[in-house]
Amino acid sequence: MQSRTLRRKFVDGLLIGLRVVWPILSILLGLIATLGLVVGLLERWSVQESIYFAFVSGLTIGYGDLAPKSLLTRALAILIGVCGVLLTALVAAIAVKALTAATADDGEGS
Repeated sequence: MQSRTLRRKFVDGLLIGLRVVWPILSILLGLIATLGLVVGLLERWSVQESIYFAFVSGLTIGYGDLAPKSLLTRALAILIGVCGVLLTALVAAIAVKALTAATADDGEGS
């Protein structure tokens, strides 16, 4: 199978998978943003800093320029991290399924 055909089948499978799990993805994204805003409110950060903190923490990058101080906000930061890991795992699972489906079609013709 040509790489262009394989790439096209992978992208098609990825888009189909994302369409199926979009409600779950949107809930996770909304939860990360909401928890970030709560942490920011409690830590007296701006909205921009709060959203930035939430997604940097949720994607497990963690630059360390913003760090929660209280026990409650640290616990919420852990919850943001868990949501981020779930989000990443879900996208990775969709990508693996799309790649498996795209390469399975290649094996049938051989």
